[in-house]
Order: sequence, then C-alpha cells, then structure tokens
Amino acid sequence: MAEASIAIEVVYATAERQWLLACEVPAGSSVSDALRLSGLVEQVPGLDLACCPVGIFGKVVSDPAARRVEAGDRLEVYRPLQVDPLEARKRRAAKARAAREG
Repeated sequence: MAEASIAIEVVYATAERQWLLACEVPAGSSVSDALRLSGLVEQVPGLDLACCPVGIFGKVVSDPAARRVEAGDRLEVYRPLQVDPLEARKRRAAKARAAREG
C-alpha cells in the first residue's frame, strides 16, 4: 500500500524573486523534512536552511525538526536579518539629529 501524502506550499522571497512551490510530502513529515523534499535549496543558490527561521502561516516554528506539517500548511522560509532593528533605528535617529543640528 502506498504511503499517504499531503499537499503543502513552501514559499521564499528575495528582493529580486519569489518562489512558491506546491509540494506533496509524506504524511507525518517534519517541517525540516518537508523543506528538504520541496527542492527549494536546489532552486535558490546559497540558501542555507539551517540559518533561516521558518514559519507556518506567519508564526515562527521554534523546532522545525519536531513540528509535523499538516495538509494545506504554508511553510515560509524567512531571510536572516541583515541589520538589528534596534541598531537601524539608532542610526536613523542619529542621522536625523545631525540634520537638525547642522
């Protein structure tokens, strides 16, 4: 008897391009397994899933190896932050202060 499979989506985006992959994965697959089976890494040069946070419908998954996917899940691979948001705010405030003073 064939193993049951479920349909999911895997999404990833850069500034230049977006990927939306419809996939069939075995029922009971973990988020990590589903990402590996999706083929996203082969399509996105340089993508290291170990460094990227992952979410399902906008909610971050804390342990992708333990969390099981369900039919219809949308796995979202997030890019790592390039700059700490607090540091970026400090830089903008300093620039605005310098513009006001001189």
